[in-house]
Amino acid sequence: MKMSVSLLPTSPNADSSIGVILMDAGLLSAEDNDRVLALQKQEGLQFGKAAIRLGLLKDSDVQFALARQFAFPYLQPSAESGLLSDELVAAYQPFSPHVEQLRALRSQLMLRWFNKAEQRQTLAIVGTEPGEGRSYLAANLAILMAQLGERTLLIDANLRAPRQHDLFSIGNRVGLSTILAGRSSDESIIRITDLAGLFVLPAGPVPPNPLELLSRHTMIELLANARSNFDVIIIDTPSFSLGEDAVMVALHVRATLIVARAGQTRLARFGNLVQGLLNAGVNVVGSVLNEVPPKKAAN
Repeated sequence: MKMSVSLLPTSPNADSSIGVILMDAGLLSAEDNDRVLALQKQEGLQFGKAAIRLGLLKDSDVQFALARQFAFPYLQPSAESGLLSDELVAAYQPFSPHVEQLRALRSQLMLRWFNKAEQRQTLAIVGTEPGEGRSYLAANLAILMAQLGERTLLIDANLRAPRQHDLFSIGNRVGLSTILAGRSSDESIIRITDLAGLFVLPAGPVPPNPLELLSRHTMIELLANARSNFDVIIIDTPSFSLGEDAVMVALHVRATLIVARAGQTRLARFGNLVQGLLNAGVNVVGSVLNEVPPKKAAN
């Protein structure tokens, strides 16, 4: 997915060598580790380069070991396949060009918005239509924030068509809807053990009255409690075309990142959304355009 921006066992392994990390992950045998060490000593190579020269590892394997060594949480598709959705590119492809674009977005958000000391910790991801990429962006942005060392909570406030529980392969029997209805507590928040520092509050069962639930004072209390316990809170929302749910969330949060998709989002609706949020006193931190068409070569 191309975009334009305007504006893991994951325990630290600082004391472990790359060879030990690779052997623990089942990517290198003890015998092959000795071969790599011998070549490393003989030719003065870095361990990873020696292993690649011997044909024992790929560059992605070395990157994986280095990430573990520096407590940078991400997953290898070959080792962790099926646990999390492959849409979570920040977890599976952290060194890809697309994730670098997402990191640029993260940097802008850290500069322009997120500041725990000033209680600017919460951001709602909003858009006008279904299928613009809000859930995808919210999930990957949350992963990137956790990789930065921020204690991060991702809340699925799309009580009409939730997706975060599917992306992270977690249960959805309880979640935001049951908390707001007084049927469960914040124990519904799930720690994503494969990605250190990341927590997800799924939407819970789809209720008949999503707007009414999001309007309750319980939602305000939930967000206040989250700000006391997390550095960053990112909220996924339904599209504005499905109702006023996202408006209510935006009013609670007071800060939004707007998502649009090239060839799908209508400019007039996008403009109306921005103006409506600004009129309501909501801070529009920036916007993201997904699926940007490639530039045509000059003749």
